[in-house]
Amino acid sequence: MENINIYIDYVAKIMESIGVLTILFGSLYAIGKFLFSIKSKNPLTYIELRQAVGKSILLGLEILIAADIMATVVTEPTLRSVSILGLIVIIRTFLSLSLQVELEGKFPWQKNEKQES
Repeated sequence: MENINIYIDYVAKIMESIGVLTILFGSLYAIGKFLFSIKSKNPLTYIELRQAVGKSILLGLEILIAADIMATVVTEPTLRSVSILGLIVIIRTFLSLSLQVELEGKFPWQKNEKQES
């Protein structure tokens, strides 16, 4: 059982790295795409840049939440570790929800205006 915990810990660390790299490379890609489009006939707007960066942050946050859950599973579940995990998940979920509302202009559970017609 101890060996499994070591492997899960490694997987959690890899997932954390993937989450951070997702945010980093997604943001760099969005900024690069924005900078190269400035010279074209149809340049990307600032709003499109914000949305692209926001989407990479959202995806990275989701991956980081999964990594935190895995890391907590490996440790001995104490009230302190579970409370810390709960707080981290709540904060990251709130950040994800805030970003999604800012990007889409509506809450995820709200229907699209096009679908209602």
